[in-house]
Amino acid sequence: MAAAVAGGLAGGAMLGAWLGRRLGVPGHAGAAKREREAGGAANAVSASFEAFDTALILVDDRRASLIAGPEALAACAGVLGLEAADGQGVIDAMALADPDHGRRLTALMTRGEPFAFDIPGRSGGVSVEGRSAGALAWLRLRVTSDAPGGAPGAARLTAFVDAWPDPAWIAAADGVPVWGNRAWLEAVGRKNRADAVAERASFDRGADAVAREAAASGERREVVLWTNREGGRRALRIQAEPIEGGGVAVWTRDITGAETAAETFERQAGAHEAILNRIGDAVALFGRDRRLVFHNPAFAALWDLEPAWLADRPRHGEWLDRLRQRRRLPETGDYARFKDDELKRHQDLAASPEAVWRLPDERTLRVVSQPHPLGGLVMVFSDITPELRLKTQFNQLIQVQQATLDKLSDAVAVFGSDARLKLHNEAFETFWAVTAAQLAAAPDFDGVVELCVRRLHDRQFWRDLKARIADPDPVARTPVSREVTTADRRIVAFQSRPLPDGATLVSFTDVTDTRALEAALADRQSALDEAERLKREFVGSVSYELRTPLTTIIGYSELLERDAEGLTKRGLDSIGAIKSAAVHLARSINNVLDMAEIDAGEMVLEIDDVDVAGLIGEAAGRWDQEARQGAVAITVAGARAGLIRGDARRLGQVLGHLTENALRRTPPGGTITLSATRALGEVALQVSNTGRGIPFDIQAHIFDRFGAQDRAGPGLALALVKALVELHGGWVALESDPTAGAAFTCHLPEAAAADEARPELF
Repeated sequence: MAAAVAGGLAGGAMLGAWLGRRLGVPGHAGAAKREREAGGAANAVSASFEAFDTALILVDDRRASLIAGPEALAACAGVLGLEAADGQGVIDAMALADPDHGRRLTALMTRGEPFAFDIPGRSGGVSVEGRSAGALAWLRLRVTSDAPGGAPGAARLTAFVDAWPDPAWIAAADGVPVWGNRAWLEAVGRKNRADAVAERASFDRGADAVAREAAASGERREVVLWTNREGGRRALRIQAEPIEGGGVAVWTRDITGAETAAETFERQAGAHEAILNRIGDAVALFGRDRRLVFHNPAFAALWDLEPAWLADRPRHGEWLDRLRQRRRLPETGDYARFKDDELKRHQDLAASPEAVWRLPDERTLRVVSQPHPLGGLVMVFSDITPELRLKTQFNQLIQVQQATLDKLSDAVAVFGSDARLKLHNEAFETFWAVTAAQLAAAPDFDGVVELCVRRLHDRQFWRDLKARIADPDPVARTPVSREVTTADRRIVAFQSRPLPDGATLVSFTDVTDTRALEAALADRQSALDEAERLKREFVGSVSYELRTPLTTIIGYSELLERDAEGLTKRGLDSIGAIKSAAVHLARSINNVLDMAEIDAGEMVLEIDDVDVAGLIGEAAGRWDQEARQGAVAITVAGARAGLIRGDARRLGQVLGHLTENALRRTPPGGTITLSATRALGEVALQVSNTGRGIPFDIQAHIFDRFGAQDRAGPGLALALVKALVELHGGWVALESDPTAGAAFTCHLPEAAAADEARPELF
């Protein structure tokens, strides 16, 4: 049909051009004259137009003249309802039938623009085609069929195909285009169809191959080709259909948007599927036919179903039956109704409410189902067993926490980051004289404050507390402790502590009695300090008062011993006893003063390098005379002990007290040994003796002040030894068998420090 259209258009154009050249001059009279001059040729043309029921009208200077086909013109006038069959009347009728016809006639005569249109009439219609040739305008009219659905004329059919926005053409059996629409001409870059056909212009080689295949097979062919058009890749659907009379009609349609959308959809579907395959929840998609079309690995793992069985795409009902056979569905007394309810989900247009399945194996599943946008049903199964277990444990912890808080005597409350009361104990209600109902009704922190402000009027305190609770700044939420006084004169200790979840714990403790007791203890401590001061002053005063006469007594006794010529032996013994008692009393007084100084923390060690061997030798020499008088031998060991950091005078005092104690416990013929050893960063000074040991009941209190002694005296020597050694950072040990003597060992660090002093406590 398209070929017929092309042929008709070409024939009309050639005929108009021929007549124009033959008639050539303007005006109706000139045209008639030319027509008569044409003679037989014009008659032949007129006969051909009449044979085809076509009328030819010449329009010149806006006047219409019938050139050929009077019978066809009469038929056209009859269809249009005109009585007179003249060319001008028909043209006027066409212009009145539709304003667009008038505009097209004007454009033809003024600018030479061709046109083609149909005019419906009483029976049938009139097909009108207008063309220009030089200065002449030609109209060709013919009556169209009045049958319903009749085929349009070639001009209208050509216009219809040209209106198609995508390239369309008719190809020969070898695939070469022989006619194309306006879009095809633009695509192949040609001005007119004749040139394009003559040059065998091709829109796309792939499309030509499709046309050849359709011509060879005699069947419709359709493919989608990607080609470079308009500066980018375009997707075209090519449809090739063999047509009656020969040739192939080829239609194209740009489906780039659809193909791009399809590719995007495929990528999104693939990404969606990949995501679903990685999530922990089980997901299944049943299609419109209720068959399983997709499931993720979690679905197969949740129900422990065979991959081969799932690959067969079981129906929704078959899947439920398989689960029931394996006891993996909730226990129900009416399985048929349960199954029917599940299958009805396919009919719901909206998402179904969440369901909870409690399986026989004690698992609990959350089931969510909703229609798929592309059809079918999506089901998601979440194993919430761990979640429920954690929730149960959490509730238990909350209950334990609440019970624990209720047992506390402190008033405790927990406020969330939104300043709302989250938790409190019974003591909080009692402390502020409020009820649980009142606290539950309080909307926020300010509501709680209104309940508590009756007991604590300080509004600034409550504003500061709210800032610590609600302020997100970590600096503002630092822990704080302080004390406030309530309206009833109670002293309240307040503490706030930020919690890890953003909440804040606040506690209130009534410390009124505690502060009263602390005040009493402070008064007592002050009294004790005053008593201690008086004691030290008393001891110092008494010691001073005693030292003065003792010095006199010792001096006169020594003078009498030197001038003893006139004294009897008994007198000399009395003088010796007086001197010995005075010296012993002086040492005891010094011991008392040293202990008092240590207790007061006022004794300062003069740290220096001390030769251990010399220290031991000096102590042995000081007591050598008394030892000989008692027939006791003193031996020294450890000459290579080296140096030690310490106070030489105080360490000598330690060895002196230990040696004196050993002399008192060693019978005649016994031995006292002073030794020193170095090992593991310390120096051990040891004083041991043979003879009587120390009973076990005395060993436990041997270093106590005024402890059990086997001779009269203040009993401070060994206590002073222990205190002096501890001032050096060391310690004293006793090893004694009640029947085989005793050994006192002082363990001293190699580098003693003066600040290591630890005063003896009562």
